[in-house]
Amino acid sequence: MREEASRWSERNRNARVRTDNRTLQQVVKNLRGLSHGEARVLARKVICDDGAITQEDLPELNKTKFQLLDLEGVLSFEYDTARFVEVGGLSNLKRWLAERQGIFLGAEGVDLPKGVLLVGVQGGGKSLAAKAVAGLWGLPLLRLDFACLYNKFFGETERNLREALSLAEQMAPCVLWIDEIEKGLASGEHDGGVSQRVLGTLLTWMAERKAPVFMVATANAIDRLPPELVRKRRFDELFFVDLPDQAVRAEIFRIHLARRELEPTGFDLHLLALASAGFSGAEIEQVVVSALYAAQAQQQAVDQTLLLHAIHNTAPLSVVMAENLNALRAWAQGRTVMA
Repeated sequence: MREEASRWSERNRNARVRTDNRTLQQVVKNLRGLSHGEARVLARKVICDDGAITQEDLPELNKTKFQLLDLEGVLSFEYDTARFVEVGGLSNLKRWLAERQGIFLGAEGVDLPKGVLLVGVQGGGKSLAAKAVAGLWGLPLLRLDFACLYNKFFGETERNLREALSLAEQMAPCVLWIDEIEKGLASGEHDGGVSQRVLGTLLTWMAERKAPVFMVATANAIDRLPPELVRKRRFDELFFVDLPDQAVRAEIFRIHLARRELEPTGFDLHLLALASAGFSGAEIEQVVVSALYAAQAQQQAVDQTLLLHAIHNTAPLSVVMAENLNALRAWAQGRTVMA
């Protein structure tokens, strides 16, 4: 990195490459696993565009590294990682991650944060939170889809899981996201013991890994998860993501209105939050989208009336699946930390 910075400076009248120490160290760490020539090419690419090394360079750097390592197939690279300012609520999770960010990014050893398991309501923001961890820490986000392993590598699932985990270590430091983990690990009577062997492979890796790979797993059906996975020390913490309260619903409306270039101050967010009691974050987003469709069809601007109409025409999951939600909340009480 220093050599390429010096070369750029010589070609540009001794101008200095702009950066800060934290970003520079992240770039250096993210070049791990590449050959000397590949690392030099990426260093040059980061600097040459604008003579600066910034946080905005990290996603493109990580994507290029992922392509160079030829990891397509077993893992997918999530290019668009959310920022925590785009995630409403989850204050306890945000604070927990902020406390561990410096340790994970700056230290080595066995006491590095291992990961979190996010359990909760469908559409409550678990997957968005997983993306936001990578965005907050400036790390590549890799997604492991158990369904692809089972379907595409039938008969060799365990071997391919070990390969995927090994490839994640090559991308370290990184965040490994396993969405709806219960679908890949729920034991079945007719799978020839594959689920149990996959579970054993994953648990061994979780216990023995030394590489800085932070694992974020999400689950909707906690009762389908094997007890060995949920117990302490497999994950650093087990968080429960509940439906947003009134204040958070107002914040989610503000986020989604602003994202679609609708000025939030032009709406009564308090009233919208009151009317959408029991709505998940995903359902609130769909309310905004439905109001946009209605406005376009009626050739008018989105207003409060259209949003309220969309709310009243939506049956939230908290009503449709009320019994399941109550059972999930009862299980989480005393067993999890509220996100």
